[in-house]
Amino acid sequence: MSPQTPTLSDVVAHLERRYPPTTAEPWDAVGLVAGDPAQPVRTVLFAVDPVAAVADEAIARGADLVVVHHPLLLRGVHSIAADEPKGALLHRLVRAGCALYAAHTNADAAKRGVADALADVLGVVDTRPLVPAPASATGTGLGRVGRLSAPTSLRDFAEHVARVLPATAQGVRVAGDLDAQVETVAVLGGSGDSEIGSARAAGADVYVTSDLKHHPVSDARELDALRGDGRPFLIDTAHFASEWPWLRYAADDLVADVAGAGGAIEAWVSTVRTDPWTARFASPARD
Repeated sequence: MSPQTPTLSDVVAHLERRYPPTTAEPWDAVGLVAGDPAQPVRTVLFAVDPVAAVADEAIARGADLVVVHHPLLLRGVHSIAADEPKGALLHRLVRAGCALYAAHTNADAAKRGVADALADVLGVVDTRPLVPAPASATGTGLGRVGRLSAPTSLRDFAEHVARVLPATAQGVRVAGDLDAQVETVAVLGGSGDSEIGSARAAGADVYVTSDLKHHPVSDARELDALRGDGRPFLIDTAHFASEWPWLRYAADDLVADVAGAGGAIEAWVSTVRTDPWTARFASPARD
């Protein structure tokens, strides 16, 4: 018996078993954004951001569905007219017969989700949730904390982070003693300055996240220096880069789940770098 082509409804059911919408944060907007649940889905493109370049890639590849991490319609959208960026993207996908689905904070909290993928690519083992989910919840919790296979310097670890994550104009920024030894690592993909305290409470030597702002970092450095040797040190990555590793897990898991149900599907990870920053200029050396 040959494998069956799943419908969009079938694919959504597989995704939502992996990433239950009930585990998303209350403010989030996850799930099916556009598409006919009855349409067949043979090819799926996974990407971080719902932007025009990703739509270009999906249409060029003939994708039936784009699964993105960041929601397209999250804040105060009252029109999807085609003369605005969000409306233009939706119109293009609909005309091409390509559906759009978002898995955001529910993918952050899941097993083999954003947090696990980030920890794995950085070589963090024996992980546990950085912020455990409530007992009544079905997700595993936000972020991960674990250890490196062997202690290393903050400098070497930061260079490793920059090497294994997608290249971006920002690269990585570091706050801490570059010669200090680190072993316990906390990670949180995406914006994570609100959980610096959780990384401290977990005993992390270093915390890897994105979008760290001046005042939270300055306050944390002052507090950590007052109480000890400045730990956790901080590594700030580009937002896109910290979430991109999940795409491979999501694509592989969807292919396996569909096959397990007697179907067949092809899934790709987008090769488009959707980090919005295009250049960085270091300050020149001064006497």
